[in-house]
Amino acid sequence: MSTLGIWASAGGVSFVTATGGTETTSGGYKYHKFTAAGTFTVSAGGDIEVLCIAGGGAGGGYLSTSIGGGGGGAGGLKYSSVATSAGTFVVAVGAGGSFNSTGAGANGNNSTYNATTVVGTAGGGGGLGNSTTASANGKNGGSGGGASRGTAANGTAGTGTSGQGNNGGSIANDNPGGGGGAGAAGSSSPSSSTGAAGGVGSTAYTTWGSATSSGQNSGGTYYFAGGGGGGIVGTFKFPRSPGANGLGTGTNTGGGGKGRYSEGDGATGGESGNSGIVIIRYLTA
Repeated sequence: MSTLGIWASAGGVSFVTATGGTETTSGGYKYHKFTAAGTFTVSAGGDIEVLCIAGGGAGGGYLSTSIGGGGGGAGGLKYSSVATSAGTFVVAVGAGGSFNSTGAGANGNNSTYNATTVVGTAGGGGGLGNSTTASANGKNGGSGGGASRGTAANGTAGTGTSGQGNNGGSIANDNPGGGGGAGAAGSSSPSSSTGAAGGVGSTAYTTWGSATSSGQNSGGTYYFAGGGGGGIVGTFKFPRSPGANGLGTGTNTGGGGKGRYSEGDGATGGESGNSGIVIIRYLTA
């Protein structure tokens, strides 16, 4: 039997005892799910596992003719095994980034357990979609935002944080790139009429997602922190949709938002990023 979550004591084997968040017991583990700020209160210490996912970055906006926005990068995803003593520990859950008036998708916000013990890096924003801007770089973050296009030069893709996410996608076929995800980098557009897909979310925590009804469930596999799809050049008469988001873009998964395509719906803003999540678990037997 694994000793994770168990401490030996003079009186025999003892287990972690704690409260906080939404509590679930499954498969010999107790889970504590936090979708908003809260406290994790430990009355008997031991080893715990923490899955910390930051808020995703927003997709870039459309501000001028024939330029779409890059996809937002997913929030950073970080797993840690932590030895904890009795006490009360603060959990923060990062909100997703939102579109702003400059055309950029804002970065998501950090999620943390016990302040500096476990930190999920903020998600990357989408690339600008603005012809008056010299270039339109995707923002760096947990996963990087997709590149867009400016008057002087194409932007570059945002970079992801090592161990937490992947890079955004580059410009191709005159279309912006998709945002990076925890499972893969953002893609580039495969043709002038097809938007760039966001990088797929991580499937490494399917057991966690199933036990806590978290993540994006696709055929029994649970995805976290997928990138946003890139916007696409279009026309008012025949608007074209952005590329597909990477799986893992549901509520509280840290997914990046889609970039806005250029014309056809009268709107300018990219899609906001999804909020993050913190899940804690430990063995109960």
